[in-house]
Amino acid sequence: MRRDSALNNGSAGVSDVAPHDEPPTSTAPGGTLRSAVAEEQEFLDLATARRDRLAEHLRAELSAGAVDALERARHRMLRQQYEELRQAREGLVFGRLDGLDGVVRHVGRVGLRDDGEAGEPLLVDWRAPAARPFYTATAVDPQGQARRRHIRTEGSTVVGVDDEPLDGSTTTELVGEGALLAALDKRRTGRMSTAISTLQREQDDIIRAEATGPLIVQGGPGTGKTVVALHRVAYLLFTHRRMADQAVLVLGPSPRFLTYIAQVLPALGETAVVSATCDTLLAGISVQRDESRLLAEIKGRALWQSALENHVTSLLPRPRELKVRWEGEFYVITAAAVAQALASAVQGRPYHRARAAFAEQLHHLLAEVVVEQRETLLDEMEEGFEDILAGVDKSMQNDHRPVRTSTGSDVDGLFSDDEIDDLRHRIAENATIARFIEAWWPTLDTGTLLRDFLADRTQLARFAPQLSAEEIAAVAAEPATWASSDIPLLDALADLLGRVEAPQPQGEFVAERARRQRDWVYGHVVVDEAQELSEMQWQMVLRRCPSRSITAVGDIDQAEAAHRHTSWAQAVQAVFGDRWTAAELTICYRTPREVMDLTGPVLTNAGSHNPPPRAVRSSGIAPWELTVTSAELPGTAAEAVRRLRQRWRDGTVGVIAPAHRVAELAAVLRDVPVLTASESKGLEWDATLLVDPQGIAAEPRGWNGLYVALTRCTQELGQLILTPR
Repeated sequence: MRRDSALNNGSAGVSDVAPHDEPPTSTAPGGTLRSAVAEEQEFLDLATARRDRLAEHLRAELSAGAVDALERARHRMLRQQYEELRQAREGLVFGRLDGLDGVVRHVGRVGLRDDGEAGEPLLVDWRAPAARPFYTATAVDPQGQARRRHIRTEGSTVVGVDDEPLDGSTTTELVGEGALLAALDKRRTGRMSTAISTLQREQDDIIRAEATGPLIVQGGPGTGKTVVALHRVAYLLFTHRRMADQAVLVLGPSPRFLTYIAQVLPALGETAVVSATCDTLLAGISVQRDESRLLAEIKGRALWQSALENHVTSLLPRPRELKVRWEGEFYVITAAAVAQALASAVQGRPYHRARAAFAEQLHHLLAEVVVEQRETLLDEMEEGFEDILAGVDKSMQNDHRPVRTSTGSDVDGLFSDDEIDDLRHRIAENATIARFIEAWWPTLDTGTLLRDFLADRTQLARFAPQLSAEEIAAVAAEPATWASSDIPLLDALADLLGRVEAPQPQGEFVAERARRQRDWVYGHVVVDEAQELSEMQWQMVLRRCPSRSITAVGDIDQAEAAHRHTSWAQAVQAVFGDRWTAAELTICYRTPREVMDLTGPVLTNAGSHNPPPRAVRSSGIAPWELTVTSAELPGTAAEAVRRLRQRWRDGTVGVIAPAHRVAELAAVLRDVPVLTASESKGLEWDATLLVDPQGIAAEPRGWNGLYVALTRCTQELGQLILTPR
């Protein structure tokens, strides 16, 4: 941070300068551009040197071994700081704010302090409150700023600046319009990159929103939903440090999507994150088969939560008198004592934890009965032999030999506290007692129990009476292997049963421990493409974050899942009721106007109630169509892809087709991804070839799928229309 006596003059809009002493490429005055770039290059060199010194210092500290728990905790913190600095090589500095008070702040990927004794801020972390005007200040609301500068870099070289006066002389609705559009026009690489230098105000508002309850973000294609969700994770972990102790869960729609976003959070310095799909949340369980949309819809309904709860409750043992054998003798525990122990053990606990609590109480009850019965027996024996004992005492008075001193039950027939504790311990360790408890309150296997339940029409009718006879028959007839809709049922049942044992997972990093532990409670959960989740999948989310610190982003108009939800209220009612907050992203940054203009009729046919997002950029390339027959399709598609790849040589090309045509096209298009509309959700390419759009529209919820398919490109869209010939 520093104060300038005067502000540098800079023109609004895109201002590019080639590295170092090459001539500027903008129409702005060359001297002004050269001066601005030179100034920012000097600052970048300073910040880079400081970053390198700090990283080297941390690396040296980490080379020393940690000797105790406190040192290991400190090393974890230092390693995270080191990783943040290491990842910040690219785009270390990307912005600058010139305040009306003359204070200049540079904004970057990490925060840095200078080398001085006072340690003044040198670079402001993009997540810090001081950086917020970089994303939210406007000419109408300058927030104390006179100018915003976007700084574009390649490696360690400043290649361009983009100045925005905040004094009312510009009226653009976008923050850093030049830098934003330049970033959007870049070729796609097949991996999502960070967008911290070009976030817009409505995006930043969501990123920095409070995390005290469910936040549901509606956003159409290209509005930056995923960017917002991931940068929100980075912001929350930066702002709420304790959240990192619990980790953050990011749920995506597919493994391909998770690969696409995999580099974003590490690039932002965040490691306390677990990424998964709903299908991969249960360690050791995998989806083994496809299923019909009908069955997926049936098993996604919220009714299964109460059905499984009632089924597990029915499996709890009922109070009755227990006759237990111990050391050759039978002991009776009354029905009243068993009932009291059962009520105390259950108390909202999962099945196996309640079983463990009851077993512990049974050990105590049995010990009490054993002690009571043996003490009674000793009392009876003592009363029967009073005369004999009196004679023995009299004879001992005449015997001058030493008398042995006895304690506990040897003296008065009573057990000492130590003897009772030893008895309880022996009962708890006894294999016969363990077998008795297992027979009366058996250990259950989650998978076996669910398979048996789903195959039993009588049980289904009893515990899921909302299902029709036809629906029950369809569920009961399914194969025993797992489909996608079974995973939430397994998760619900595993939660109701609980662990048989509770070993503590090992591992240095919190994300490693969280990933292995099914019942881990996360500090925050982010759900991308949230419109696809069934009610039972939402239950999975809530179990992992009972605090309801949840961010869900999606587009209800792109929903293709089997459930029947057409609004967010319908989608989350079963889990959140009315206790959730809505937000909206309204501007499409990715998809060009030329393509978005095609979506109106598609949305109408999809039954949408939402206006499409406003596209803010034009690619200058009109969408095109070719009409082909089925016989001509493979060859025409191959030629179209070849031409697209030639035009977008440094970028990416994707092909989207109806499900029944994917295999045929993939056989001839081996160098590009060939996906269904559902599989393409969340992805983007420079150019998209859309094959047989009518075929996509004819699929279940096909108009929603076609809306997805149309909006995957950032530059060019081509369509192959099939004729009936």
